[in-house]
Amino acid sequence: MGSVLDGTKKKIGSYTGIFKKNVLNVKKENEKIIFKGICDGDIKEICREYFDLETDYEKIKERLSKVDDYLKTSIEYGKGIRILNQDLWETIISFIISANNNIPRIKGIIERISQKYGKKIVYNEKEYYTFPTIEELSKASVQDLRELGTGFRDKRIYETTRKFLEKEITLEELEKEQNVDTLREKLLELSGVGQKVADCIMLFALKKYSVFPIDVWVRRVMNELYIKEEDETKVSKTLLSNLAKEKYQDLAGLAQQYLFYWKREAS
Repeated sequence: MGSVLDGTKKKIGSYTGIFKKNVLNVKKENEKIIFKGICDGDIKEICREYFDLETDYEKIKERLSKVDDYLKTSIEYGKGIRILNQDLWETIISFIISANNNIPRIKGIIERISQKYGKKIVYNEKEYYTFPTIEELSKASVQDLRELGTGFRDKRIYETTRKFLEKEITLEELEKEQNVDTLREKLLELSGVGQKVADCIMLFALKKYSVFPIDVWVRRVMNELYIKEEDETKVSKTLLSNLAKEKYQDLAGLAQQYLFYWKREAS
């Protein structure tokens, strides 16, 4: 979930992961990035689309760097960040799982759900599992989901899956909706989706760069830089959203990613 760095700050060597129906290995050799794996289509096109290589991030960074020195510094710190083109269905369920959770547990839950209900792909003698489709995940009962460690999120995952299965809402209508406010209202109808999760889904899976997801880290950095309230918990999300809209306009979501990474890593 989220964004990805290009390896300019951290040498990660070789990494293999699965997304959609693809198992992809990414390796950096000198100045080259090498992709190889098992892909559901042309590997060049899949990488170009998933890693958002068609978007001109240099132009985005140039524009955002003019906002103020704070954002300019954060962009220099995380200059390789880009928003992945993530699968909408997987993003919805993943962010429902993320509620009051930490990254290791989130990853573990997603892996167990995928192993139980997804499809197996063998690459380099290792097994990987696709994230289950709506139909595949609909086979899981509330109890089944709880046994996979989802906790209180079991019912939420189940109810949201049923809503899509019964076509009360469809992925296609979410993808076609251009109005951010209308889109947010539709997402908020899903069990387990609050405003922050709705905004994350819009940013990370639907490319709505104007939305500004607010969590503890974002509230903290915005307060430290601009608001300077002694007790940051008293800073309202409405104030933060309005400030982001005023300063970052239609690129607020991208500004959020630079600020988030800078605050988390630099501190």
